[in-house]
Amino acid sequence: MKIKSAEFIKSAIKPDHYPEPLVPEIAFAGRSNVGKSSLINTLVNRKRLVKTGSTPGRTQLLNFFLINKMFSMVDLPGYGYAKVPAAIRKTWGPMIETYLTTREVLHGVVVILDIRRSPGKEETDLMAWLVHYQIPFIIILTKADKLSKTKQINQSRAIAANLHISINDLILFSAKTRQGIDAVWEGVLDMLGQN
Repeated sequence: MKIKSAEFIKSAIKPDHYPEPLVPEIAFAGRSNVGKSSLINTLVNRKRLVKTGSTPGRTQLLNFFLINKMFSMVDLPGYGYAKVPAAIRKTWGPMIETYLTTREVLHGVVVILDIRRSPGKEETDLMAWLVHYQIPFIIILTKADKLSKTKQINQSRAIAANLHISINDLILFSAKTRQGIDAVWEGVLDMLGQN
């Protein structure tokens, strides 16, 4: 997809803070430090649209970005990071759940996993939950450049088996090499109904 514009709209915690529901939205969900911000930045061809940091748990709000004035990408707080204060961590679940179940312009979710890690309970719970609410999603395995081609295949097989899905349902991605960028866009555009 050709990116003509990508702009930060606003951050929100509650539905009355969300932007007006004028365009379709795609949410990005994943564990802290999984490469969510890098994925979004690479997709929209911007270095710093979404703040990246070496400190996991940096995203603590829902962040809305308008792309080509046609749809929004919504960066959800990363889950599963222990060093974020417990009080903040407790609000994340309800904040994300409220957004995912009530946002009428949500067209799908990009679920992001680190290819080097086995999916944990948070990931499997999130996907089961999305299936339950009939919210379309695609699964991206980030940081593919950290593994050799053989290890990428072996790890993809293991993750697919763990999730009881086909290996073809996983998209391997690297922000560094841009591996998988076209496949990610294809999945996003499918969820938006633009393919």
